[in-house]
Amino acid sequence: MRPESGWMGTTFRPIPPGMERGSWLFPDGANCERVLELDCQLRPARAWIRRVLSVALVASGFWIGWWAVLPLLSTVFLFRLCDGPIERSRHPEYLLFAVWVCSELITAASIVLAGDRGMAMTAWLALPVLTLGARFSGRGTTLGVGIALAVLVAVELTTDAAAVRANPPVLVAPAALILCVAMFQSVIVRSELKLRGEVVIDPLTGMLNRRALERRVDELQQQSRLTLQGVGLIAADIDRFKRFNDEHGHQTGDAVLVEVGYRLRKSLRAFDFGYRTGGEEFLVLLPGADLEETARLAEILRHEVECIEADGCCVTMSFGVAASPSGRTFDFDEVFQRADAALYEAKSAGRNRVCPPVAAATPRAA
Repeated sequence: MRPESGWMGTTFRPIPPGMERGSWLFPDGANCERVLELDCQLRPARAWIRRVLSVALVASGFWIGWWAVLPLLSTVFLFRLCDGPIERSRHPEYLLFAVWVCSELITAASIVLAGDRGMAMTAWLALPVLTLGARFSGRGTTLGVGIALAVLVAVELTTDAAAVRANPPVLVAPAALILCVAMFQSVIVRSELKLRGEVVIDPLTGMLNRRALERRVDELQQQSRLTLQGVGLIAADIDRFKRFNDEHGHQTGDAVLVEVGYRLRKSLRAFDFGYRTGGEEFLVLLPGADLEETARLAEILRHEVECIEADGCCVTMSFGVAASPSGRTFDFDEVFQRADAALYEAKSAGRNRVCPPVAAATPRAA
């Protein structure tokens, strides 16, 4: 199953290891993860904006000159060229910001090439600012607005400085537009992030919570009625977690949970979903995966967690896996019960292992 995309669709990509730790642009690493997910959702709309502007430039080419069209068209290749490095980077937010600056400069180049006839296009410099709040923290937004204003001043003075001196509103109006767009966008995005974080994100581990799981299960069950694709499920539990709290204190126990959540998130595929369902209990949903794929990913997760040490103790996890068969509607309760029974078997067999369903339950009719 591929990530979904479209005019108003959502596209998910894996979060590279290291970025959850935070950076100058994103002091809150978990917030960085959610903001980059929003950036994925901007891709379809961004493509349509480029198309609209390209049509506008072509329609105006006779008056402003055809050379002004070329820089904007080059943004198509710029974003495609950078998608791969962004996804592989430990701190993709810096590459995203560099691409954002390039998009602002490319828009400026189109205006400059149009000459004094392109002064009406300076308002377009506010369009990239629309995405600042959805992509970057307060620091990034402030820096981006400063760059946009500097580019605006440079463009207007380069294009027709005399017109600016004779009629300052031609500079003041687009500058005010940039500032107002940035302020409104920032408030809306921060409120949305706060709401999402409070509702569906576990504040300690950064994993999705039970409420998010309920929503996703409903979505998958509705989708499976149409696609009849299988869904894999991994039930996981930290081995002997109580001893970390009893022997080393709750601070160490919390640190273990944070590190386990980080290791699980970084190892999941782009369209898998990880949840913290209890104190030391986790669950992963794998749309489109069969039992073999599910067990393979569970083994990767088991190995990642096994590398964790806490106060001289090695952290391990046990995993139970199950999957709904292709060609039938996904029944979460049935698949979860089978994965949970497999988890119990993994615990009984010595822990730190992956176990498949002990006996496949008879699937219900679609």
